[in-house]
Amino acid sequence: MDRDADADGGANGVEPGDGSDGSPAKGVDRRTVLGALAGAGSAAAAGCSGSKPSDASTTGLGPDRLDELAARFAPTLYFDTAEPWYPTDPRPYATEEDGETVVDGFAAFDGYHERYDEAGEPPDPTVFYNGMRYEDSPLAVVQFWLYSAFDQFTANFHWHDWEVLHVFVDLDTGEPQLYVASSHSRSVPNNEFLDPDPEVVPRILPELGSHSSTLSVNEAADSFQRVGEAGLLADITNTTIDTVEDLLGIPIAYGLPRDEGARLPFVVPEYEGEPIYEHPDLPSVSEESLVDGALAIRSLNALRSPPTDLPLRETGIAFRHAERPADGEDAALADEVAESVVEYELVESAELEDIAAFTGPQLSFEFAVPQAVEDAVASHITTTGVPWEQPRYENPALDVTAGNHRSEMAARYDAIADDPSFADDAAGALDAVVARVTTATETDEAPDGEGLTTTESTVESVALIESDPEAVPTFAGGVAVANGVPEGDHRFTVNAAGQAPHSERLTVSADESVTTAGVEGEVPLVARESARKVELSDEDSDVDLTRTAVEDDFAGRIYDSAIDGSDAVYVHGGGAYTTEVRDADDEVGAYRVNPDPSASGDGGSDDSDADGGDPIRIERPETGAAPLAGYVADVAEETRAAVAAAAAESDDGDDDAGGGSGGGGNGGDGGPSNAVNGLERALAAAVDAAERAEERAREGDAEGTERQLANVLDRIARIEERLAAAREGLPPGLANATGKRVEQATRRVEQAQNSEKL
Repeated sequence: MDRDADADGGANGVEPGDGSDGSPAKGVDRRTVLGALAGAGSAAAAGCSGSKPSDASTTGLGPDRLDELAARFAPTLYFDTAEPWYPTDPRPYATEEDGETVVDGFAAFDGYHERYDEAGEPPDPTVFYNGMRYEDSPLAVVQFWLYSAFDQFTANFHWHDWEVLHVFVDLDTGEPQLYVASSHSRSVPNNEFLDPDPEVVPRILPELGSHSSTLSVNEAADSFQRVGEAGLLADITNTTIDTVEDLLGIPIAYGLPRDEGARLPFVVPEYEGEPIYEHPDLPSVSEESLVDGALAIRSLNALRSPPTDLPLRETGIAFRHAERPADGEDAALADEVAESVVEYELVESAELEDIAAFTGPQLSFEFAVPQAVEDAVASHITTTGVPWEQPRYENPALDVTAGNHRSEMAARYDAIADDPSFADDAAGALDAVVARVTTATETDEAPDGEGLTTTESTVESVALIESDPEAVPTFAGGVAVANGVPEGDHRFTVNAAGQAPHSERLTVSADESVTTAGVEGEVPLVARESARKVELSDEDSDVDLTRTAVEDDFAGRIYDSAIDGSDAVYVHGGGAYTTEVRDADDEVGAYRVNPDPSASGDGGSDDSDADGGDPIRIERPETGAAPLAGYVADVAEETRAAVAAAAAESDDGDDDAGGGSGGGGNGGDGGPSNAVNGLERALAAAVDAAERAEERAREGDAEGTERQLANVLDRIARIEERLAAAREGLPPGLANATGKRVEQATRRVEQAQNSEKL
């Protein structure tokens, strides 16, 4: 789903990473990110300009000036060592169909590999160029178009691939003004650099398989630097005041996944249910023709946990313009860092404009969706569009996707409209959905198997808005930006290799420029091997459920979604949860869910987990004071039993040690031990009071319910007093958990007191 394809209705690849040592995104503080996302808002981030930018018209550059600029700025490209598809000439694969010249996907894919195998080197290395000048302005643009025979990515692949580098040049001074390198989609900003050094040859780092183009302008010729550090320039200058990227603390641009440290598995393309290399019309294509198997999986569901051993990016072949001086600095750099150097021909794209279409049958992929009745959302991938029929071919400014760059270019040149939209396709859009995808893991602060924390992911994800068949990749350690989402209700789904899917319903409003998915912009994913499915439905209930949420004792709220009567969510088997439901009258109910970690599955099956554990079902959910009081009784009893078990274990330790003071025992004076026993009695009293409150509510006794709920609050206050005295005699995790559960129980009692429904 590269931008070049999207601009014409096609689709392309997905996924990214961060931190060259395998760590998450550099310099990004998770809490800062989430807090910022919660209040994010700007027209630029959402693409809310309302109409296309009113840029000046363009005309073609004169041939001499065009050839001069093309030769001067012809980029050097540094490819991943595992790259199968290099820039080539599509014309050898063109045929005539119904009086039109077309390039068939099967013919190009198979023919490319046949030529590659015969020659032992990339066939017909070619870069195409086009030039446009804005009328009544010194501003011109030379475009470099790169064609590849195929695109393979994580959940998105297609026949043919076109990428582009735009070089904006001032014809009066000869100085380059802006580089714009095509990225993954209209939702993800391009990789852009303002005011590049005119003496340095542009460098492109194509992403493995998908060929999304990243710039390299600093001294590290074959690596990507998202932010400037260690004496190196940043390779992009994307930033826009008051938009999401400033709030994140990093520039929003796709970047280069495996060069930034996040793992990125590639999916094997299939056609009609079989691996594409088994198709009889592709005799020259084998499994070895695709992205290296060490980086590939058959599907996102193929792994039980996120991959940790996938190789990161390494430079292989470099492509450089054949007519560039062999003794120049650029040639020396390429020889130094690349395994080998291939010289390409520079050909004007006008020679291709008789090609009417790049064709090929539709490929498909599926996203898993953790619903109770629907478990997959199918999407499709078509072939790429024809560049010379795209609006940006004549008006390259439509590809300027960073608002600060468009504003700066507009300040310099009257030909460019001061419109901070992401791009042409986003200009009429209503809104953007943003989120930060993280990973849920067990925390050391909780009892074993009863509490979570969330950390930055080292594997990038794929996000899908159900109403839009184009998936978008996350970048910079899990940032998802789905731009141009229409006003209304949507399902937002996230998949990642080795992790159970996340899916939620959300509403995009025209009044809000940015809609945050997840909880305050965070979407925690769970490794499939640790996932448990929680289901609920109001089908057999007396309430009309409209919303559900899940809170872990330690990680807090990790899921919050509108629902239509039923829902399902995958949770980590090592957490302890409160599941909240709301009905059409905004009445609340709550249920305790504390799964057995040993029963966790793979998060991928429909009605059961892979290891045989059935889904955790909340039967006949209710709202009002009765279920809330029942929840408080359940969580208080769960905690009481844990405290009693800890006390018994401590007593056994004291007996074995002859009455010694280790292990939280009484140390001979009964102090901590008595305090723990007192805590257990206070918890038991709270259980009794909460059960009586539930009974009164179910009997319809409003006054009795109110009295008993007040009694529960008194008992909880006593628990807090006893906990303070008993902490020394409790395991630290249990003490922490008791405090967290007391806070949760207090909130639920207050909800019960405020409820208009018994």
